[in-house]
Amino acid sequence: MIYFLLYLFAEVLVSVAISSAIGGLATFFEILLSAFVGISILVNFRKTLKENLDAVSYNCIDIQQFHSLNLFTLLGAVLLIIPGFLTDIVGILMQFSAVTTMIVNRYSVKSKNSKTKFYQTQKDSDVIDVEIISDSTSLK
Repeated sequence: MIYFLLYLFAEVLVSVAISSAIGGLATFFEILLSAFVGISILVNFRKTLKENLDAVSYNCIDIQQFHSLNLFTLLGAVLLIIPGFLTDIVGILMQFSAVTTMIVNRYSVKSKNSKTKFYQTQKDSDVIDVEIISDSTSLK
């Protein structure tokens, strides 16, 4: 709850500062323009999804990054539709793949314990790993 109040406070400060600098009519047109851009991103989301699927198929990104990039694109489009300058700034930043990749890489958990059981291998306790070294130097 405190984070929402801090965000609301920051949104009001940024919106008042920018609105007083550019005027009421320009603020109105900015709200309409950002909503139009957000709706057009949602309408054209199929293209973004296809590009991300191609990146997964060519092993450029993994499945977790695929989900995160698509989530950030959708969330950024919704933020553009919501009126406010701070939401518009964050929504525009979420549309750039470089910014979202940095966010995903910064906050993604990379540990051995986070893997699913499908990818984990268990060693038998009765097996001894050894290396066989031959005494002869020639190959037969």
